[in-house]
Amino acid sequence: MTTDASDDWKQWHEHRTGTVSAPHGPLSLTGTHWLEDYPEGQLPDVPGRWTAADDGDAVRLTAEEADGLTVDGKPFSGELRLGADAGPVAASRVAHGGRRLVVLVREGVWGIRDFDPDAPARVAFRGIEATPYEPRWSVPGRFTPYAEDRTVRVENADGRERGLGLGGELAFTLDGQDRTLQVSVQGDGTLWAVFADATSGDSSYRFRFLYPAAPDADGRTTVDFNRAQLPPCAFADHFICPFPPPGNNLDAAVAAGERNLI
Repeated sequence: MTTDASDDWKQWHEHRTGTVSAPHGPLSLTGTHWLEDYPEGQLPDVPGRWTAADDGDAVRLTAEEADGLTVDGKPFSGELRLGADAGPVAASRVAHGGRRLVVLVREGVWGIRDFDPDAPARVAFRGIEATPYEPRWSVPGRFTPYAEDRTVRVENADGRERGLGLGGELAFTLDGQDRTLQVSVQGDGTLWAVFADATSGDSSYRFRFLYPAAPDADGRTTVDFNRAQLPPCAFADHFICPFPPPGNNLDAAVAAGERNLI
């Protein structure tokens, strides 16, 4: 069973490496531009004019043919109202050559992300330092939902404070000690934990993400730190990853999973 788990981990690690180094993966992000910081609508090195719609529910893009933008794969000129892109980066509506210009909104603030396959970070990428699979880091867990969802304010990687939604508590035993993490519940039922541990900022990145499988009807799932992931901001400074919420700084040294960039 350990051999099978180890082989599964190797496949997971290879898939992760391929995902982050894909043409429009996190390594290709070269900028996140908040429209409120550019009232004239001229974003750094981004063609066109980008402004928040008057009703605050969308982005208004104005462009000329010479700007070289495409929308839904076709050359674009004129004015267009855009909502937030919900799918993968490569499927975003607006492009400039190989670049993808992704519309996002956070707490009512609209922004544009610029993904460029020729980004220096992607060109220089050599791999992810990760600890090979060890059974001791995969333990049973039990999820207990809160009576109602909670939102806590946490600092983000860009220095701004934003709300982080939390759906419950994940309890598990690690190295003989009972521990808990506050977790979010994603749309497909899987859990998401933002955590730090005694290795963070030393032999591991300053914090990491963990995605336990959706709990069963009794709240049971597996807490597998072998699959701890570097957050997107480890690959590009322009991501706005949330820092761990209160209580998610483990005093254990979790020497497992993804640790740093090589």
